[in-house]
Amino acid sequence: MAKGGRVLLLGAVTISIMVGIASLAAILVERNRIYTVRLATGGPTGEYYKFGQAIAQVTEAHEPKIRIEVVESAGSTRNMQDVQNRVADLALVQNDTKVLPDVRAIAQLYPEMFHFIARKDAGFESVADLKGKRIALMPAGSGSYTLFWPLIQHYGLAAQDFRATAMTPREAHVAIASNEVDAMFRIIGLGNQSVANLLRTDQFELIPIDQVGALQLAQPYLQETTITRGTYDGGSPIPPDDLPVVAVSSLLVAHKDVDPEVVRAITRVLYEYRNELIGANPRTAAIESPEVSQNLGFPLHEGASAYYNQDDPNFFVEYAEPMGLLLSFSILVASGVWQFRLWLVGRQKNRADMYNLEILELIEQVDKAQSIQELQDLRHQLFSILKQVVVDLDIDRISPESFQSFTFPWEVAITTIRHQELVLLNIESTKN
Repeated sequence: MAKGGRVLLLGAVTISIMVGIASLAAILVERNRIYTVRLATGGPTGEYYKFGQAIAQVTEAHEPKIRIEVVESAGSTRNMQDVQNRVADLALVQNDTKVLPDVRAIAQLYPEMFHFIARKDAGFESVADLKGKRIALMPAGSGSYTLFWPLIQHYGLAAQDFRATAMTPREAHVAIASNEVDAMFRIIGLGNQSVANLLRTDQFELIPIDQVGALQLAQPYLQETTITRGTYDGGSPIPPDDLPVVAVSSLLVAHKDVDPEVVRAITRVLYEYRNELIGANPRTAAIESPEVSQNLGFPLHEGASAYYNQDDPNFFVEYAEPMGLLLSFSILVASGVWQFRLWLVGRQKNRADMYNLEILELIEQVDKAQSIQELQDLRHQLFSILKQVVVDLDIDRISPESFQSFTFPWEVAITTIRHQELVLLNIESTKN
Protein backbone atom coordinates (compact mmCIF):
# COMPACT_ATOMS: atom_id res chain seq x y z
CA MET A 1 0.00 0.00 0.00
CA ALA A 2 1.30 3.42 -0.88
CA LYS A 3 2.32 5.80 1.88
CA GLY A 4 -0.62 8.15 1.12
CA GLY A 5 -3.07 5.24 1.36
CA ARG A 6 -1.65 4.17 4.72
CA VAL A 7 -2.01 7.72 6.04
CA LEU A 8 -5.63 7.87 4.92
CA LEU A 9 -6.35 4.47 6.45
CA LEU A 10 -4.69 5.48 9.73
CA GLY A 11 -6.70 8.70 9.75
CA ALA A 12 -9.94 6.84 9.14
CA VAL A 13 -9.19 4.36 11.91
CA THR A 14 -8.28 7.19 14.30
CA ILE A 15 -11.50 9.04 13.53
CA SER A 16 -13.54 5.85 14.01
CA ILE A 17 -11.90 5.23 17.38
CA MET A 18 -12.55 8.80 18.49
CA VAL A 19 -16.20 8.62 17.39
CA GLY A 20 -16.57 5.31 19.25
CA ILE A 21 -15.02 6.77 22.42
CA ALA A 22 -17.25 9.86 22.17
CA SER A 23 -20.35 7.69 21.70
CA LEU A 24 -19.39 5.48 24.64
CA ALA A 25 -18.76 8.55 26.78
CA ALA A 26 -22.17 10.00 25.81
CA ILE A 27 -23.87 6.72 26.73
CA LEU A 28 -22.11 6.60 30.10
CA VAL A 29 -22.99 10.23 30.83
CA GLU A 30 -26.64 9.64 29.93
CA ARG A 31 -26.85 6.49 32.07
CA ASN A 32 -25.42 8.32 35.08
CA ARG A 33 -27.35 11.54 34.57
CA ILE A 34 -29.49 12.77 37.48
CA TYR A 35 -32.71 14.48 36.39
CA THR A 36 -33.85 17.23 38.75
CA VAL A 37 -37.39 18.56 38.33
CA ARG A 38 -39.19 21.27 40.30
CA LEU A 39 -42.69 20.44 41.58
CA ALA A 40 -44.79 23.52 42.49
CA THR A 41 -47.28 22.71 45.26
CA GLY A 42 -48.77 25.13 47.82
CA GLY A 43 -48.17 26.53 51.28
CA PRO A 44 -46.11 24.48 53.76
CA THR A 45 -49.17 23.63 55.91
CA GLY A 46 -51.38 22.66 52.97
CA GLU A 47 -52.24 19.29 51.44
CA TYR A 48 -50.52 20.08 48.12
CA TYR A 49 -47.15 20.46 49.81
CA LYS A 50 -47.55 17.21 51.77
CA PHE A 51 -48.78 15.39 48.67
CA GLY A 52 -45.80 16.64 46.69
CA GLN A 53 -43.41 15.45 49.41
CA ALA A 54 -44.93 11.96 49.27
CA ILE A 55 -44.50 11.81 45.48
CA ALA A 56 -40.90 13.01 45.76
CA GLN A 57 -40.03 10.54 48.53
CA VAL A 58 -41.39 7.43 46.81
CA THR A 59 -40.17 8.44 43.34
CA GLU A 60 -36.60 8.92 44.56
CA ALA A 61 -36.74 5.56 46.37
CA HIS A 62 -37.57 3.70 43.14
CA GLU A 63 -36.13 6.02 40.49
CA PRO A 64 -32.67 7.02 41.83
CA LYS A 65 -31.93 9.05 38.70
CA ILE A 66 -34.84 11.41 39.39
CA ARG A 67 -34.75 14.13 42.04
CA ILE A 68 -37.99 16.04 42.71
CA GLU A 69 -37.59 19.43 44.36
CA VAL A 70 -40.85 20.27 46.15
CA VAL A 71 -41.46 24.03 45.91
CA GLU A 72 -43.84 26.13 48.03
CA SER A 73 -46.19 28.37 46.06
CA ALA A 74 -49.26 30.60 46.26
CA GLY A 75 -51.50 27.95 44.69
CA SER A 76 -53.11 26.65 41.51
CA THR A 77 -53.25 29.75 39.33
CA ARG A 78 -49.63 30.63 40.03
CA ASN A 79 -48.58 27.00 39.59
CA MET A 80 -50.15 26.84 36.12
CA GLN A 81 -48.35 30.04 35.12
CA ASP A 82 -45.04 28.81 36.53
CA VAL A 83 -45.25 25.59 34.51
CA GLN A 84 -46.16 27.54 31.37
CA ASN A 85 -43.12 29.80 31.91
CA ARG A 86 -40.90 26.83 32.89
CA VAL A 87 -40.25 28.29 36.34
CA ALA A 88 -41.52 24.88 37.51
CA ASP A 89 -41.48 21.58 35.62
CA LEU A 90 -44.42 19.93 37.38
CA ALA A 91 -47.28 21.30 39.47
CA LEU A 92 -50.37 20.43 41.46
CA VAL A 93 -53.42 22.44 40.34
CA GLN A 94 -57.19 22.42 40.70
CA ASN A 95 -59.14 21.21 37.70
CA ASP A 96 -60.94 24.57 37.41
CA THR A 97 -57.65 26.38 36.69
CA LYS A 98 -57.39 27.80 33.17
CA VAL A 99 -55.17 25.50 31.13
CA LEU A 100 -52.26 27.22 29.36
CA PRO A 101 -50.88 26.11 25.94
CA ASP A 102 -47.63 24.44 27.02
CA VAL A 103 -49.10 22.55 30.01
CA ARG A 104 -49.95 18.85 29.81
CA ALA A 105 -51.83 16.55 32.19
CA ILE A 106 -50.29 13.62 34.03
CA ALA A 107 -52.97 12.36 36.43
CA GLN A 108 -56.11 13.26 38.37
CA LEU A 109 -55.41 12.95 42.07
CA TYR A 110 -58.09 13.54 44.73
CA PRO A 111 -61.18 15.71 45.46
CA GLU A 112 -60.80 19.01 47.32
CA MET A 113 -63.75 20.28 49.34
CA PHE A 114 -64.95 23.84 49.82
CA HIS A 115 -64.54 24.70 53.53
CA PHE A 116 -66.45 27.80 54.69
CA ILE A 117 -65.54 28.04 58.39
CA ALA A 118 -67.24 30.62 60.62
CA ARG A 119 -67.17 31.66 64.24
CA LYS A 120 -70.28 30.35 66.02
CA ASP A 121 -70.87 33.75 67.61
CA ALA A 122 -70.86 35.52 64.21
CA GLY A 123 -74.40 34.49 63.28
CA PHE A 124 -73.81 32.46 60.11
CA GLU A 125 -76.38 30.07 58.70
CA SER A 126 -75.37 30.26 55.03
CA VAL A 127 -72.81 31.91 52.78
CA ALA A 128 -75.28 34.76 52.23
CA ASP A 129 -74.79 35.83 55.87
CA LEU A 130 -71.29 37.07 54.98
CA LYS A 131 -72.73 40.53 54.28
CA GLY A 132 -71.23 43.13 56.62
CA LYS A 133 -68.69 40.68 58.05
CA ARG A 134 -64.94 39.99 57.81
CA ILE A 135 -63.43 36.97 56.03
CA ALA A 136 -59.92 35.57 55.56
CA LEU A 137 -59.12 34.26 52.09
CA MET A 138 -56.17 32.26 50.82
CA PRO A 139 -53.40 34.10 48.93
CA ALA A 140 -54.17 35.73 45.58
CA GLY A 141 -53.15 33.27 42.89
CA SER A 142 -54.48 30.27 44.79
CA GLY A 143 -57.41 28.19 43.56
CA SER A 144 -59.28 28.96 46.80
CA TYR A 145 -58.99 32.71 46.21
CA THR A 146 -60.03 32.46 42.55
CA LEU A 147 -63.13 30.33 43.22
CA PHE A 148 -64.35 32.35 46.19
CA TRP A 149 -65.55 35.27 44.05
CA PRO A 150 -67.92 33.38 41.70
CA LEU A 151 -69.22 31.52 44.77
CA ILE A 152 -70.29 34.66 46.67
CA GLN A 153 -71.59 36.22 43.46
CA HIS A 154 -74.03 33.31 43.19
CA TYR A 155 -75.30 34.17 46.69
CA GLY A 156 -75.99 37.76 45.64
CA LEU A 157 -72.94 39.34 47.24
CA ALA A 158 -70.31 41.72 45.86
CA ALA A 159 -66.83 42.61 47.12
CA GLN A 160 -68.05 45.81 48.77
CA ASP A 161 -70.60 43.91 50.89
CA PHE A 162 -67.96 42.54 53.27
CA ARG A 163 -64.29 42.92 54.15
CA ALA A 164 -62.02 40.25 52.63
CA THR A 165 -58.31 39.87 53.38
CA ALA A 166 -55.95 37.51 51.55
CA MET A 167 -53.63 35.66 53.94
CA THR A 168 -51.47 32.57 54.14
CA PRO A 169 -53.30 29.55 55.59
CA ARG A 170 -51.43 29.91 58.88
CA GLU A 171 -52.28 33.62 59.14
CA ALA A 172 -55.93 32.90 58.34
CA HIS A 173 -56.19 30.30 61.11
CA VAL A 174 -54.61 32.71 63.61
CA ALA A 175 -56.91 35.54 62.48
CA ILE A 176 -60.15 33.60 62.94
CA ALA A 177 -58.97 32.13 66.25
CA SER A 178 -58.17 35.61 67.62
CA ASN A 179 -61.50 37.10 66.38
CA GLU A 180 -59.81 39.34 63.81
CA VAL A 181 -62.14 37.86 61.17
CA ASP A 182 -65.57 36.22 61.37
CA ALA A 183 -64.95 33.48 58.79
CA MET A 184 -62.40 31.92 56.48
CA PHE A 185 -62.68 30.18 53.12
CA ARG A 186 -60.33 27.43 52.03
CA ILE A 187 -60.46 24.63 49.42
CA ILE A 188 -58.63 21.62 50.75
CA GLY A 189 -58.80 17.84 50.99
CA LEU A 190 -60.75 16.30 53.86
CA GLY A 191 -58.96 15.64 57.13
CA ASN A 192 -56.51 18.55 57.14
CA GLN A 193 -55.02 18.63 60.63
CA SER A 194 -54.98 22.42 61.03
CA VAL A 195 -58.68 22.59 60.08
CA ALA A 196 -59.46 19.74 62.49
CA ASN A 197 -57.63 21.47 65.35
CA LEU A 198 -59.57 24.67 64.68
CA LEU A 199 -62.98 22.99 64.60
CA ARG A 200 -62.35 20.97 67.77
CA THR A 201 -62.16 24.14 69.88
CA ASP A 202 -66.00 24.29 69.65
CA GLN A 203 -65.84 27.99 68.69
CA PHE A 204 -66.25 27.41 64.96
CA GLU A 205 -68.56 25.61 62.55
CA LEU A 206 -68.65 24.54 58.92
CA ILE A 207 -71.26 26.35 56.84
CA PRO A 208 -73.11 24.32 54.15
CA ILE A 209 -72.63 25.21 50.48
CA ASP A 210 -75.58 23.84 48.56
CA GLN A 211 -77.35 24.76 45.30
CA VAL A 212 -74.70 22.81 43.42
CA GLY A 213 -76.85 22.41 40.34
CA ALA A 214 -77.22 26.18 40.00
CA LEU A 215 -73.51 26.75 40.69
CA GLN A 216 -72.61 24.28 37.93
CA LEU A 217 -74.33 26.47 35.33
CA ALA A 218 -71.44 28.93 35.61
CA GLN A 219 -68.74 26.56 36.94
CA PRO A 220 -69.37 23.13 35.35
CA TYR A 221 -66.20 21.66 36.91
CA LEU A 222 -67.76 21.82 40.40
CA GLN A 223 -68.84 18.50 41.91
CA GLU A 224 -71.60 17.80 44.43
CA THR A 225 -70.27 16.11 47.55
CA THR A 226 -70.65 15.80 51.32
CA ILE A 227 -68.45 16.30 54.34
CA THR A 228 -69.61 13.25 56.26
CA ARG A 229 -70.79 13.47 59.86
CA GLY A 230 -67.83 13.05 62.22
CA THR A 231 -65.15 13.66 59.57
CA TYR A 232 -63.15 16.01 61.82
CA ASP A 233 -64.10 14.46 65.18
CA GLY A 234 -66.07 11.31 65.80
CA GLY A 235 -66.75 12.02 69.45
CA SER A 236 -68.49 15.39 69.25
CA PRO A 237 -69.14 14.75 66.23
CA ILE A 238 -67.81 17.39 63.80
CA PRO A 239 -69.70 18.15 61.65
CA PRO A 240 -72.79 17.04 63.63
CA ASP A 241 -74.59 15.99 60.42
CA ASP A 242 -73.63 15.23 56.84
CA LEU A 243 -72.81 18.64 55.36
CA PRO A 244 -73.52 19.41 51.68
CA VAL A 245 -70.62 21.17 49.97
CA VAL A 246 -69.02 21.36 46.55
CA ALA A 247 -65.62 20.14 45.42
CA VAL A 248 -63.04 20.34 42.67
CA SER A 249 -60.34 17.81 41.76
CA SER A 250 -56.59 18.21 42.04
CA LEU A 251 -54.39 17.41 39.04
CA LEU A 252 -50.70 16.71 38.48
CA VAL A 253 -49.48 18.56 35.37
CA ALA A 254 -46.16 19.12 33.60
CA HIS A 255 -44.59 21.32 30.95
CA LYS A 256 -44.76 19.65 27.54
CA ASP A 257 -40.94 19.70 27.22
CA VAL A 258 -40.19 17.76 30.42
CA ASP A 259 -38.37 14.55 29.46
CA PRO A 260 -41.05 11.92 28.62
CA GLU A 261 -39.11 9.18 30.42
CA VAL A 262 -39.08 11.25 33.61
CA VAL A 263 -42.84 11.83 33.42
CA ARG A 264 -43.43 8.17 32.57
CA ALA A 265 -41.43 7.09 35.63
CA ILE A 266 -43.35 9.45 37.93
CA THR A 267 -46.67 8.24 36.50
CA ARG A 268 -45.61 4.65 37.12
CA VAL A 269 -44.83 5.49 40.75
CA LEU A 270 -48.35 6.93 41.22
CA TYR A 271 -49.99 3.66 40.20
CA GLU A 272 -47.49 0.91 41.00
CA TYR A 273 -46.24 2.00 44.43
CA ARG A 274 -49.56 2.92 46.02
CA ASN A 275 -48.80 1.20 49.31
CA GLU A 276 -45.67 3.26 49.85
CA LEU A 277 -47.41 6.46 48.79
CA ILE A 278 -50.25 5.78 51.23
CA GLY A 279 -47.69 5.17 53.96
CA ALA A 280 -46.13 8.56 53.23
CA ASN A 281 -49.49 10.37 52.90
CA PRO A 282 -52.90 8.62 53.29
CA ARG A 283 -54.41 11.16 50.88
CA THR A 284 -52.75 9.27 48.00
CA ALA A 285 -55.24 6.40 48.48
CA ALA A 286 -57.74 8.59 46.60
CA ILE A 287 -55.67 8.86 43.39
CA GLU A 288 -58.07 8.29 40.53
CA SER A 289 -57.77 5.33 38.17
CA PRO A 290 -55.74 5.55 34.94
CA GLU A 291 -59.00 5.53 32.97
CA VAL A 292 -60.14 8.76 34.68
CA SER A 293 -56.74 10.39 34.22
CA GLN A 294 -56.87 9.80 30.46
CA ASN A 295 -60.10 11.80 30.09
CA LEU A 296 -59.37 15.16 31.67
CA GLY A 297 -60.39 17.40 28.78
CA PHE A 298 -56.89 18.58 27.80
CA PRO A 299 -53.84 16.85 26.32
CA LEU A 300 -51.84 14.24 28.25
CA HIS A 301 -48.10 14.55 28.54
CA GLU A 302 -46.27 12.23 26.16
CA GLY A 303 -44.66 10.38 29.06
CA ALA A 304 -47.95 9.85 30.90
CA SER A 305 -49.61 8.66 27.71
CA ALA A 306 -46.78 6.15 27.16
CA TYR A 307 -47.41 4.68 30.62
CA TYR A 308 -51.18 4.51 30.23
CA ASN A 309 -50.80 2.78 26.87
CA GLN A 310 -48.08 0.50 28.24
CA ASP A 311 -45.92 1.77 25.38
CA ASP A 312 -42.55 0.27 26.25
CA PRO A 313 -41.05 -1.16 23.04
CA ASN A 314 -37.43 -0.73 24.16
CA PHE A 315 -37.67 -2.84 27.30
CA PHE A 316 -36.51 -6.18 25.85
CA VAL A 317 -33.87 -4.54 23.69
CA GLU A 318 -32.38 -2.70 26.66
CA TYR A 319 -32.41 -5.70 29.01
CA ALA A 320 -31.82 -8.53 26.50
CA GLU A 321 -28.30 -9.40 27.73
CA PRO A 322 -28.93 -9.54 31.50
CA MET A 323 -32.22 -11.35 30.87
CA GLY A 324 -30.35 -13.97 28.85
CA LEU A 325 -27.83 -14.47 31.67
CA LEU A 326 -30.61 -14.87 34.22
CA LEU A 327 -32.77 -17.14 32.09
CA SER A 328 -31.27 -20.43 33.28
CA PHE A 329 -31.64 -19.55 36.95
CA SER A 330 -35.14 -18.17 36.35
CA ILE A 331 -36.31 -21.48 34.89
CA LEU A 332 -35.24 -23.30 38.06
CA VAL A 333 -37.22 -21.06 40.39
CA ALA A 334 -40.12 -20.06 38.10
CA SER A 335 -42.41 -22.89 39.16
CA GLY A 336 -42.09 -22.13 42.87
CA VAL A 337 -42.47 -18.39 42.35
CA TRP A 338 -45.49 -18.92 40.12
CA GLN A 339 -47.21 -21.12 42.67
CA PHE A 340 -46.53 -18.61 45.43
CA ARG A 341 -47.87 -15.81 43.26
CA LEU A 342 -51.04 -17.73 42.49
CA TRP A 343 -51.55 -18.35 46.18
CA LEU A 344 -50.95 -14.69 47.10
CA VAL A 345 -53.15 -13.30 44.31
CA GLY A 346 -55.88 -15.77 45.18
CA ARG A 347 -55.72 -14.76 48.82
CA GLN A 348 -55.83 -11.04 47.96
CA LYS A 349 -58.71 -11.57 45.53
CA ASN A 350 -60.70 -13.60 48.05
CA ARG A 351 -60.38 -10.81 50.60
CA ALA A 352 -61.39 -8.18 48.01
CA ASP A 353 -64.37 -10.35 46.99
CA MET A 354 -65.42 -10.48 50.65
CA TYR A 355 -65.55 -6.69 50.78
CA ASN A 356 -67.46 -6.52 47.50
CA LEU A 357 -70.05 -8.94 48.91
CA GLU A 358 -70.39 -6.75 51.99
CA ILE A 359 -71.01 -3.76 49.72
CA LEU A 360 -73.70 -5.67 47.77
CA GLU A 361 -75.44 -6.69 51.01
CA LEU A 362 -75.29 -3.08 52.18
CA ILE A 363 -76.87 -1.87 48.91
CA GLU A 364 -79.76 -4.29 49.50
CA GLN A 365 -80.23 -2.79 52.97
CA VAL A 366 -80.19 0.72 51.49
CA ASP A 367 -83.07 -0.18 49.16
CA LYS A 368 -85.09 -1.36 52.18
CA ALA A 369 -84.25 1.59 54.45
CA GLN A 370 -87.27 3.49 55.72
CA SER A 371 -85.64 6.37 57.58
CA ILE A 372 -82.83 8.90 57.27
CA GLN A 373 -81.25 7.50 60.45
CA GLU A 374 -81.00 4.03 58.88
CA LEU A 375 -79.26 5.56 55.86
CA GLN A 376 -76.83 7.46 58.09
CA ASP A 377 -75.96 4.20 59.88
CA LEU A 378 -75.44 2.46 56.55
CA ARG A 379 -73.25 5.34 55.34
CA HIS A 380 -71.15 4.94 58.48
CA GLN A 381 -70.78 1.20 57.74
CA LEU A 382 -69.81 2.00 54.16
CA PHE A 383 -67.02 4.35 55.21
CA SER A 384 -65.86 1.83 57.83
CA ILE A 385 -65.49 -0.75 55.03
CA LEU A 386 -63.49 1.77 52.97
CA LYS A 387 -61.19 2.46 55.92
CA GLN A 388 -60.51 -1.28 56.41
CA VAL A 389 -59.87 -1.75 52.66
CA VAL A 390 -57.28 1.07 52.70
CA VAL A 391 -55.59 -0.58 55.71
CA ASP A 392 -55.55 -3.95 53.91
CA LEU A 393 -54.11 -2.29 50.80
CA ASP A 394 -51.35 -0.77 52.88
CA ILE A 395 -50.31 -4.16 54.36
CA ASP A 396 -50.71 -6.12 51.09
CA ARG A 397 -53.81 -8.04 52.12
CA ILE A 398 -55.41 -6.89 48.87
CA SER A 399 -53.73 -5.88 45.62
CA PRO A 400 -53.88 -2.43 43.96
CA GLU A 401 -55.92 -4.00 41.15
CA SER A 402 -58.45 -5.38 43.64
CA PHE A 403 -58.60 -1.96 45.32
CA GLN A 404 -59.46 -0.33 41.99
CA SER A 405 -62.19 -2.91 41.33
CA PHE A 406 -63.56 -2.30 44.84
CA THR A 407 -64.03 1.43 44.19
CA PHE A 408 -66.79 0.84 41.61
CA PRO A 409 -69.29 -0.99 43.87
CA TRP A 410 -68.36 1.40 46.68
CA GLU A 411 -69.26 4.42 44.53
CA VAL A 412 -72.49 2.67 43.47
CA ALA A 413 -73.33 2.18 47.16
CA ILE A 414 -72.72 5.82 48.17
CA THR A 415 -74.73 7.00 45.14
CA THR A 416 -77.57 4.64 46.11
CA ILE A 417 -77.58 6.02 49.66
CA ARG A 418 -77.76 9.60 48.34
CA HIS A 419 -80.61 8.65 46.01
CA GLN A 420 -82.54 6.91 48.78
CA GLU A 421 -82.05 9.96 51.02
CA LEU A 422 -83.66 12.15 48.36
CA VAL A 423 -86.55 9.69 48.00
CA LEU A 424 -87.21 9.62 51.75
CA LEU A 425 -86.91 13.41 52.03
CA ASN A 426 -89.45 13.82 49.20
CA ILE A 427 -91.83 11.40 50.93
CA GLU A 428 -91.52 13.30 54.22
CA SER A 429 -92.10 16.66 52.53
CA THR A 430 -95.19 15.25 50.78
CA LYS A 431 -96.63 14.08 54.10
CA ASN A 432 -96.03 17.49 55.64
